[in-house]
Amino acid sequence: QVQLVESGGGLVQPGGSLRLSCAASGRTFDKNAMGWFRQAPGKDREFVATISWSGVTAYAVSVRDRFTISRDKAKNTVYLQMNSLKPEDAAVYYCAANSISFRSGGQGPGEYDYWGHGTQVTVSS
Repeated sequence: QVQLVESGGGLVQPGGSLRLSCAASGRTFDKNAMGWFRQAPGKDREFVATISWSGVTAYAVSVRDRFTISRDKAKNTVYLQMNSLKPEDAAVYYCAANSISFRSGGQGPGEYDYWGHGTQVTVSS
């Protein structure tokens, strides 16, 4: 059974940093794109960042230059380093993985087949 488990969320002040982790189990994703999405109350789930099997990354405009996605294939884990956090970054953050090997990561939720349960990020003073 494939599982994606996010961790690292919490409460942080504006301008602060958090590092989210997503540990995958049940299969390896070293040949697959993985991504991060977020969903704030009353809003649709939105794309944050993606990393392809070869390490190519893409970001939402709203987080570019503040967030960094990375992966450790040996640990089957993907990370999201979030710096200069803003109140509007507050949301539940979800990790996602694509099941098709060597496919570039997309920005639509429908392009991912596996999802974690999410981790809450709160940005408040």
